[in-house]
Amino acid sequence: MKNNIPNEDSRLNKLDKRAEKIGMGGNLIPNISEERYRERMKRRKEVQTQRLKERNKEKGLIIINTGQGKGKTTAAIGMGLRTIGHNHKVAIIQFIKGGWEPGESLALRVFDEKLKFHAFGEGFTWETQDRNKDINLVNSSWRKAVSYIKDPNYKLIILDEIIVAIKLGYIDEDEIINGINLRPELTHVVLTGRGASEKLIDSADLVTEMKLIHHPFREQGVKAQEGIEY
Repeated sequence: MKNNIPNEDSRLNKLDKRAEKIGMGGNLIPNISEERYRERMKRRKEVQTQRLKERNKEKGLIIINTGQGKGKTTAAIGMGLRTIGHNHKVAIIQFIKGGWEPGESLALRVFDEKLKFHAFGEGFTWETQDRNKDINLVNSSWRKAVSYIKDPNYKLIILDEIIVAIKLGYIDEDEIINGINLRPELTHVVLTGRGASEKLIDSADLVTEMKLIHHPFREQGVKAQEGIEY
């Protein structure tokens, strides 16, 4: 796995351990007077200030949202909204979805030139029933994605369900990794979809795995509902 902190630079690790040892506060620290509590939180603030001061790098990130649980696309779109809020441009390319119009594509229209939304897919494999057509659509999606990845006017590119497209064998994983590396220095790229490989994970800077605990579709027979699934 990737480790971007050199072994010789133990200063950051020491600060992290000090912060963890002091704790977050609140009622997680029982049996302590208010005076001792304030002193402890004062030390925590000093450590936190130093942690932020030491971490002063800025770079374009490769971000992966994977796992069996819900929320991968939702989290990516939330990041997109934040980016727009800072007056940057965002591009979203959906690789598998597209056989229907999801709520996000309707809602995001209000952002006009700040956001470009493309859904090239025609739905899940059991809906399209045509592998060659699916492969062609995925490759068309990728060509469009690369044009945004290389464009310095776009701060964030979201490649929604591209990990599924890789897993299905519709596009080569190395081609995706190499293409993402064509981005400008401060451009972020988010990849979503279940089943990210170790190679893909190792290429990323930030990886989140959504864990499925309960799902009403499987457990209660509840259908996909507006605003929750699409």
